[in-house]
Amino acid sequence: MVAAIDGIGMTSRRTRMRLIQRLREAGIADEQVLTAMADVPRHIFLDEALSHRAYEDTALPIGYSQTLSQPYIVARMTESLMRHKPRKVLELGTGSGYQTAILARLVDQVFSVERIKPLQDRARDRLRQLGYRNTMLKHADGGMGWPEQGPFDGIIVTAAPREIPPELKDQLADGGVIVAPIGEGTQMLVEMVRQGDRFETRDIEPVRFVPLLGGVVR
Repeated sequence: MVAAIDGIGMTSRRTRMRLIQRLREAGIADEQVLTAMADVPRHIFLDEALSHRAYEDTALPIGYSQTLSQPYIVARMTESLMRHKPRKVLELGTGSGYQTAILARLVDQVFSVERIKPLQDRARDRLRQLGYRNTMLKHADGGMGWPEQGPFDGIIVTAAPREIPPELKDQLADGGVIVAPIGEGTQMLVEMVRQGDRFETRDIEPVRFVPLLGGVVR
């Protein structure tokens, strides 16, 4: 079904594969992640006016002061998450739905929360068009997570909190991992693994994300 909706020609295919090569050169080594990045048509998650830039390694606007993350950052966060082999993942910040689609290729279940209803509606339509059936979307304050569906093996946060909310830590299974940007101004992408009541944190690299905000937008 993806091929039917994709509408990609040979020139676009070559452009997409050049992006995958750049990701390899930048240090992304997980072949399953690279395959997912190659298979998911990023241009479908953008407005038509920006679709010609879909396979540049850059963040692009999706409206409501939100962005479609740089492909390298999507790959880096996904690779960090997949090191822990999660099967059930919570995503905070559905946005365009692109990261959701990448995760849907790699794990059994994706539960994704978005605070901006129009973005969520567009993401749901795109995911349905592409045939993904293992994603569940919720319109809610992302900082609260999705407690009734927890615990999760992995949590990925696509906006930056000052620190990880305790509500999210409570929803992480023992041995599970949170991958998130943390901080104001200067931000650090971190990997946080739960070991019983302790959380072991590893810095990955400096990043720049929009802040994680509370409340909802209809």
